[in-house]
Amino acid sequence: MVDASGPGIDAEERHGDVEVIVSGTKELSAPRTTVWSVINEPSEMAKLMPGVESFEIQDEKHWTARVKVPLGLGGLKMTMNFERLEEREPEFAAMRAKGQGVGALMDMTTSFTLTEAGEHTSMAWEADVKIAGPVGAMGQRVLQPIVNQQVTQVLEALETRVVAASAE
Repeated sequence: MVDASGPGIDAEERHGDVEVIVSGTKELSAPRTTVWSVINEPSEMAKLMPGVESFEIQDEKHWTARVKVPLGLGGLKMTMNFERLEEREPEFAAMRAKGQGVGALMDMTTSFTLTEAGEHTSMAWEADVKIAGPVGAMGQRVLQPIVNQQVTQVLEALETRVVAASAE
């Protein structure tokens, strides 16, 4: 059998498995306790995520969201199950989200570390996103900009929300 995928295409990518890792730092104009209260509360996080159509809390460590992820023409509807993995209030938290939709399985682990800087907070964050199935076969070059766009939207919504929360 001949591998006709061509040069430069990873074997996992060819089978529809893609991993995208993104990280960065975001400076927020709010005290660390305010930022923590927004990003550590599932109902607040649901407001920050683009495409959330419904949201349900099972318990303090587990919640579910139905989301529509934009993918070029139309969107991918997924059920996302979230689990809080670790937290050290008010400085560190990690969570895992597993999503399933027609044509895609997603497994994402995210974490953030908050550092107080006077009335501001510096948030170092990282997300490791694995996508499998036919959507994953689109490849990293197609999926990376979509992941980046989603992260940018979440960070912009977070900034708006923490500014509003510190004014409350």
